[in-house]
Amino acid sequence: MTLEEQVSLLAGVDHWCTTPVPRLNIPSLKVTDGPSGARGVGTLVGSKPTAAFPVGIALGSTWNKALLREIGVHLARETLDKGAAVLLAPTMNLFRSALNGRNFESYSEDPYLTGALGVAYVQGLQSSGVAATVKHFVGNESEFERSTISSDIPERALRELYLRPFEMAVREGGAWAVMTGYNRLNGTYCSQSPRLLGDILRDEWSFSGLVMSDWGGTHSAGASVRAGLDLEMPGPAKARATLLTEALKDEETRKAVRVAAKNVLRLIERTGMLTRPLDVSGEAERATEYPDTRSLIRRAGAEGAVLLKNNAVCGAPLLPLPAGVTVAVIGPNAAVAQVMGGGSSQLNAHRRVSPLEGLRDALGEANVSHAVGTFNNRYLPILQTPIHIEYLGQEGEVLATEIRLGSEVMWGILPAGIAADSFRARLTLTLIVPEEGTYDLSLFSAGLSRLSVQGKEVIDNWTTWQPGETYFGFGSDEIRERVSLDSGTYVVVVDFTPKVHDNGIAAFSAVRIGFQQPSPPTDFEDAVKLAGQADFAVVCVGTNSDWETEGIDRQGLTLPGDQDALVSAVLSANPRTVVLLQTGGPVLMPWLDDAPAVLQGWFPGQEAGHALADVLLGHVDPGGRLPQTFPARLSDDPTHPELPDVQYPGSAGHVEYQEGLYIGYRHIDRHALTPLFPFGHGLSYTTFSLGEVQVTTHEFRLDEALQVTVPVTNTGVRAGQTVIQLYVSSPDSRMARPWKELQAFEKVSLNPGETQDVLLELNFRSFAYFDDIQNVWVADPGEIHLLIGESSADARKLVTIRIMTQI
Repeated sequence: MTLEEQVSLLAGVDHWCTTPVPRLNIPSLKVTDGPSGARGVGTLVGSKPTAAFPVGIALGSTWNKALLREIGVHLARETLDKGAAVLLAPTMNLFRSALNGRNFESYSEDPYLTGALGVAYVQGLQSSGVAATVKHFVGNESEFERSTISSDIPERALRELYLRPFEMAVREGGAWAVMTGYNRLNGTYCSQSPRLLGDILRDEWSFSGLVMSDWGGTHSAGASVRAGLDLEMPGPAKARATLLTEALKDEETRKAVRVAAKNVLRLIERTGMLTRPLDVSGEAERATEYPDTRSLIRRAGAEGAVLLKNNAVCGAPLLPLPAGVTVAVIGPNAAVAQVMGGGSSQLNAHRRVSPLEGLRDALGEANVSHAVGTFNNRYLPILQTPIHIEYLGQEGEVLATEIRLGSEVMWGILPAGIAADSFRARLTLTLIVPEEGTYDLSLFSAGLSRLSVQGKEVIDNWTTWQPGETYFGFGSDEIRERVSLDSGTYVVVVDFTPKVHDNGIAAFSAVRIGFQQPSPPTDFEDAVKLAGQADFAVVCVGTNSDWETEGIDRQGLTLPGDQDALVSAVLSANPRTVVLLQTGGPVLMPWLDDAPAVLQGWFPGQEAGHALADVLLGHVDPGGRLPQTFPARLSDDPTHPELPDVQYPGSAGHVEYQEGLYIGYRHIDRHALTPLFPFGHGLSYTTFSLGEVQVTTHEFRLDEALQVTVPVTNTGVRAGQTVIQLYVSSPDSRMARPWKELQAFEKVSLNPGETQDVLLELNFRSFAYFDDIQNVWVADPGEIHLLIGESSADARKLVTIRIMTQI
């Protein structure tokens, strides 16, 4: 290859594809977002339909490695249907803070659980020839100033917590690609850190795959290539626009370009694209819905649901709901299917089944009543109506037109001849007002916009535009106006033009029009009354993709709006009430003492309503166990706004990981706190007992493997699942360590009366810590406690062994 051809491979040709080299028959390699589906080239709201899988935290709740591997296989098929051979997934960052807006994408607060599930996901995906891209490497644990902030992480915490899942995905999973984080790590951008990409990833872990930047996350030409960043995305090259010139002048840069080009070619070869290149055009993307994938998503959604509480009412546990009863389904998340979070993981799901639909399908429509009671949306909902877009020239002439569905538009591929950074557009939709009354209209945009109704300007977001929290920080905040309208039809027009941002990231253009009639005061009371008239009530509360999204962090742990008041009122009206929570992380529950049953449903993918109904009605056992500690109060979280800003969310361009090793349950143990619900917690519809634990040796030498066998018996009358968790405690360690650390787990499914021996395997790394003085992994000789149970607060079995030698 010529040097020019080599350089061309090191930046994308467009938003999703690498640059082809026609002379040598080297095709474009197409990538697609991940991690909960394969979106294709479309925008976050305008892509072709595709399968929506449970989000990361819901999959983390399954604690099921075999299931994650199976999901990886199905995601590979979805990816290939979109003409892509690389999926930008899985997300391997940890839950350092409960307020991270992107926690829903990741698996867990624990590095071993995250790594083990990530390994399975990677292996399943790559078994079908689709590359996994483990991200965001490393230290992207919040969204605050994520493009520039320096995550200042102590070495032991970096090695033992934040790097470990990536290490497992690379060394055990064999990941073919890694995506660097936007952030800096201890002062240096991850995308150009020689230590991170060279010393650790390449040399220590023997990574032979491709390293790509996050979108717009490349900050230099030759320096980033020399550091070990192979591919700048998206393209065409921006940070690397001068790379060829630099390479012609500098031999070291030329050598680095050659290595990076080989890494790009190796990924094209590994995915089979040299011999069977895919059609990477958006027109060739398929939107096939597969019955076996739909079934898998339903099963996975149910297996990730966590039964937090299930007290007896009239002598029997409230759940599962009995047959032949009437159920009132109440709340803002009842008839609206919350299947995913917001941001780059968004996609156009084949289906969106709500809890109301799922329960009506299972119980019959006549047995299920419904009321909303209150709203929980952060922004006014969009209108599902056609919107006509005209692209205008300098004199107002129409250059091109298109029609899209829905009152939110994100621009990706524009009509031919329309400049992405300077176009003008006029968007027109017809608003149907069913009855005379007061309504709310809203507008926000990444770009300048203004909205008029029947020719009269209502919202000016053009002359008064200010940056806000929408659209990854490129958009304004929402502007709302209340208008009085008669019944009938109205023409709504929005004028739009891009706003170019000088921040090193490609311009982003989008606009959203919201519309809603304010809720009458009687809605709350009517919902409570309806709940009291049914045999059982299911109150569906939580958040949605407005609140849980890439680009901004959560504002607290309280449910939005007056949902807590709705839950309390429904509990007072009907003692047989189940609280169904759908959030991307923990929330406070001031009504918990009064609630007999609480089910955490997360965002479980397109079959949400069916999966949750399966659990509520006892068709399947609730298979989920918490992958994240639910703190009793925000101040019990290891990082929260009451602490110095430099620890969270950050100050003066730095966020200091002052808590070190102590996040999640490690923090709970260190400070002797009582969580709302502990890490690993989850109830079943049956009960289990653990027998006598056996180990292959009580005198362990670190060049061997240790096998731990735990007999588990289903002592109830129903089939069910549990997760056997093994934590290691090292009281004789030379350096300070958390009181216990998860080092092995297995999920087991048992019929009534059945017993199974569960095998847990440990090795040197299960007992080791990172000695940041000697820069080596160490396991000190001495006593080790193996704590075995069904949650981090349940160490019902204790086995003591002794490490005999140090290596």
